[in-house]
Amino acid sequence: MSSDNGQGESSGEAPEQLALLRETVRKRKSPKAKPRTWRGAQLAGELPVARVLVDKGLVHLDRYFDYAVPAAMDEEAQPGVRVRVRFGAGEKEGRREGGRLINGFIVERVAHSDYPGALAPIAQVLSPERVLTPQLLRLCRAVADRYAGSLADVVQLAVPPRMARAEKRPSPEPQPPPEPPVPGTWERYAEGPGYLTALAGGGTPRAVWTALPGPHWPEELARAVVAALASGRGALAVLPDGRAAQRVDAALTSLLGDGHHVLLTAEAGPEERYTRWLAVKRGSVRAVVGTRAAMFAPVRDLGLAVLWDDGDAALSDDHAPQPHAREVLLQRAVTEQTGFLLGGHSCTVEAAQIVESGWARPIEAGRETLRRAAPLIRTVGEFDEARDPAARTARLPSIAWSTARDALQRGPVLVQVPRRGYVPRLSCEQCRAPARCAHCSGPLEAPEEGAVLRCGWCAREAPDWHCAQCGGTRVRGRVFGARRTAEELGRAFPSVPVRTSGRDHVLESVPASPAIVVSTPGAEPVAEGPGYAAALLLDAWALLGRPDLRAGEEALRRWLSAAALVRPGGEGDDGDGTVLVVAEPTLRPVQALVRWDPAGFAVRELADRAELGFPPVSRMAAVSGRPEAVAGLLSQARLPGDAEVLGPVPVAVIEPGRPRRPGDPPVGEEWVRALVRVPQGSGAAMASALKTAHVARLTRREGTPVWIRVDPQDIG
Repeated sequence: MSSDNGQGESSGEAPEQLALLRETVRKRKSPKAKPRTWRGAQLAGELPVARVLVDKGLVHLDRYFDYAVPAAMDEEAQPGVRVRVRFGAGEKEGRREGGRLINGFIVERVAHSDYPGALAPIAQVLSPERVLTPQLLRLCRAVADRYAGSLADVVQLAVPPRMARAEKRPSPEPQPPPEPPVPGTWERYAEGPGYLTALAGGGTPRAVWTALPGPHWPEELARAVVAALASGRGALAVLPDGRAAQRVDAALTSLLGDGHHVLLTAEAGPEERYTRWLAVKRGSVRAVVGTRAAMFAPVRDLGLAVLWDDGDAALSDDHAPQPHAREVLLQRAVTEQTGFLLGGHSCTVEAAQIVESGWARPIEAGRETLRRAAPLIRTVGEFDEARDPAARTARLPSIAWSTARDALQRGPVLVQVPRRGYVPRLSCEQCRAPARCAHCSGPLEAPEEGAVLRCGWCAREAPDWHCAQCGGTRVRGRVFGARRTAEELGRAFPSVPVRTSGRDHVLESVPASPAIVVSTPGAEPVAEGPGYAAALLLDAWALLGRPDLRAGEEALRRWLSAAALVRPGGEGDDGDGTVLVVAEPTLRPVQALVRWDPAGFAVRELADRAELGFPPVSRMAAVSGRPEAVAGLLSQARLPGDAEVLGPVPVAVIEPGRPRRPGDPPVGEEWVRALVRVPQGSGAAMASALKTAHVARLTRREGTPVWIRVDPQDIG
């Protein structure tokens, strides 16, 4: 090389200049120094790769996908925001440039991607609002792992749909912490004042609260929330329905005024609910009262998680992977180090197990306090009912008529009927065989008095029905609904108004004046003033006779919820409340109602479950699908060594016309269900094994899909 070409080391340039020249040449030759582009579009200079959770709830796509970040979106494309990306078609060619546009969330920004092909860019940043916070993402991941579901499905439950106008609204200014509340009616419980004091002092007390009957529980729950707010932390209260949430909302407003909390229920509408959710996420509001979906509310510095009436089926989500609010709030209490309060008039076996494990302490009233607050409970057994002519002709024993007649002189009377409709089940009057439809074998029902019989499955009328067993043409009622009961009582008490409350029309409250209120379980309205003068709990066999592990627990929960609306039965001006349950007195749930001892009932149920190996002592998963698909998945799943497979057994045929729930077989298709049981400590391994096997089968397209539900509420 010539010494005067200006490129060699002998050119006479200083060593520092040569070093700078070499570095400049190296950078020019290095592809990392060039502006990153995709089809001519420049990409972000720093952290040009975004890991995106796509909005596809398929379990075999339960992972993040890498996308390039265009330079124009660098500032807005931050972790937690919603984006639009192309997904699907182009991956077969090694690049994600085809496919349709779908929504997703940026999870993180990184410098490099492990994907071997060219990354497609993010198509659009829908909003700069970071709705999927790191804490919420961790919670959703934990819930998805527990229930063997996909992260995208859980995030869809946790983050409400975007409403652009709501994001443009300014959130209110945060309110200062309130003063610690006075105990009020919490003084009726020995541990109550101490629990509030611990919360207000910044502690994390955990308790299972068996609430006394009467109208005070919303205010007591609200005082617990105020105590958490007084410590400068947030609070979250989840209730099973909008009516209960509104009662707590009213109690909190009475204690604190406006601006300290929000109510998250479906009744608010999508835009208003998203506005309130954003106020919580931004830290403008520190307390949330809501229904099931509020269990994921992103409350900052959460200090207290409250759940009311955890036995209510409404607290188990209908959408995959069907998480239960109790388990989600327990997860938050552990990971976020918060206080915890599980309350209700009844007590589930899960609550009893929490207390037995020592993780939480019970909050109960003494027996003397309970006797002053509870109504008088009376029973009528099947033997007494069978000897009573009134019971045979009108389904109500004479003592029920006399109880209602006497109570109507003092106030309204509540009548709880397990079934809605008029006469939803009929049988042959001659041989007592169930009346069936000649077309689909569905149960016949009477829509109203004198109407033509109609099938409850296919809705066909049966004007010329005759019994297939004996040829009889006359029918009698086997099960009577709320409307038929209201009609009977209306004829018996013609001068008293009769109101009904059920699924189609739920009453919020009724006046304190004399009236008969016929309600299905869960739809009982609150009586103004001191409460109902009496309650009649009819057709107990319909609740206790269900082929379900929780039949007794659920029957007691529904009875206690209704009886708690009745005025006390002790001494005093309002001490004349009576509850009459038409059930065999020797049954365990009936005895627990008479003694008003839901916690004792739950402890005994837990002992029976432990002996049989049923939840919550064990963890279970239900695997449903076609027989060959269920067998294939269970044979491939690497279940823990202590796992036990029960079944499979045939799944009940779905009634035509009934809405399908997740996990229900298609109409006309034969499905089976197997139960996988493991001890408590192996629950995570079981869920992981089932999910891994399911993903492998879906990826290889082996057979038909199966439905996996971890910790099912109805195991039969």
